[in-house]
Amino acid sequence: MKYDKLFSLAKERGIDQIELAVSTSKDLSFSLFHGEVDSYNSSNSSSYMIRGIYNGKLGSVSSDVYSNDLVEYFINEIINNAKFIENDDPVFIYKGSEKYKKINTYNKDLEKISVDEKLAKLHELEDKIKAIDSRIVEIESVEYSESVSSETIINSNGLKLSQKNNYFFIYGAALAKEGEQTKSGGDYRLGNDFSKLNIDELAKDIADDTLNQLGGEPCQSGAYKAVLGPQVVKALLNAYISSAIAEDVQKNSSLFVGKLGQKVASRHITVEDKPLARTIFARYFDDEGVATYNKAIIKNGVLQTYLYNLTTAAKDGVESTGNAQGAGSKVYTGTWYTEMKPGKKSQEELFKEVGEGVYITEVQGLHAGLNPRSGNFSLQSTGFLIKDGKKDRPLDIITVSGNLVSLFNDVTAVGNDSRESIGGKFPSVIVKKINVGGK
Repeated sequence: MKYDKLFSLAKERGIDQIELAVSTSKDLSFSLFHGEVDSYNSSNSSSYMIRGIYNGKLGSVSSDVYSNDLVEYFINEIINNAKFIENDDPVFIYKGSEKYKKINTYNKDLEKISVDEKLAKLHELEDKIKAIDSRIVEIESVEYSESVSSETIINSNGLKLSQKNNYFFIYGAALAKEGEQTKSGGDYRLGNDFSKLNIDELAKDIADDTLNQLGGEPCQSGAYKAVLGPQVVKALLNAYISSAIAEDVQKNSSLFVGKLGQKVASRHITVEDKPLARTIFARYFDDEGVATYNKAIIKNGVLQTYLYNLTTAAKDGVESTGNAQGAGSKVYTGTWYTEMKPGKKSQEELFKEVGEGVYITEVQGLHAGLNPRSGNFSLQSTGFLIKDGKKDRPLDIITVSGNLVSLFNDVTAVGNDSRESIGGKFPSVIVKKINVGGK
């Protein structure tokens, strides 16, 4: 076997257990500007993360290459790394779960489609965006990227797991001008079934996102009833449920400390981590080899679980939830595919229910403008006024502010307009109040 020397030498040198995680990636990307290819990249990469338990400590080493000539170096690095670890956290090389629910996330047909055919789709997209409206004065970019990746875990406990997936991502951005005002907008599609890509629909969405921003100006500052669009819900809700990460709870630095089984959001909110959903992001084992499973994090507003890896689970005397991410001597925790349960109302029905308020479509500056420990946020935003129960004029140069705990407890309705993006799927919601800074 290719890795026999690694496992045998580890045993000889006193490493109790050892694990090898192999990641491979094959990536393709290109873009157009004014009908000409302005970038083209194709690459193949591999990474090897080796972890071993030595004298009760978990040492690690990573490399972009693997050969038997490097095994001595790998073993020495694991031992030396372990000697410098001072904390007494429990460490594990996993023996394996009783059952794994394998799920196919690879479509072989995607790789069979020629680059010329994919490039033709970009030319078609560029042409169709510009033809939609004379106010579109520039196609800023049309881009295509594609990735094929695999993850494999092998360890001295006999565990061997592997998964392969692939997907494409196509994006377009345009610039529109009306009078002295210019606005840019864009949209995307992702998936791994190229036959389902609808260029006409994407071109229209890109044009609409751009043109709908023309004429925007700030509204009066104040507290508004609001509809938050899917992208805004994604950004803010992901920040909020990160409070369910057990390590932060154990460090007393989470909004959810002591909240298990308690109300943390409106009864209208149910949020699940769904690694086994049939999406391009499905994953049947985590980065420690633990079987993943679909789970509610918040159900009807009540916090159902914290998210664990093996180490944080051992500290609380529970089982890992299969949410370990990353490798090496420090393994983190996160969701795989976050989905908020949609409601039954269309977006237009949400506007009608609000009557007078704002529709927030985008927020920016989350890293600088949100305090994860307090939940307070102040973010640059864009959107529209809601007037007489309908979407009205666009808003520009505004900020929205509030607190995540209050915001998600103030959700009164959830839409049926869920939209998938990288890592999850989210609908629009109505909130009782959000502070808007305008003029």
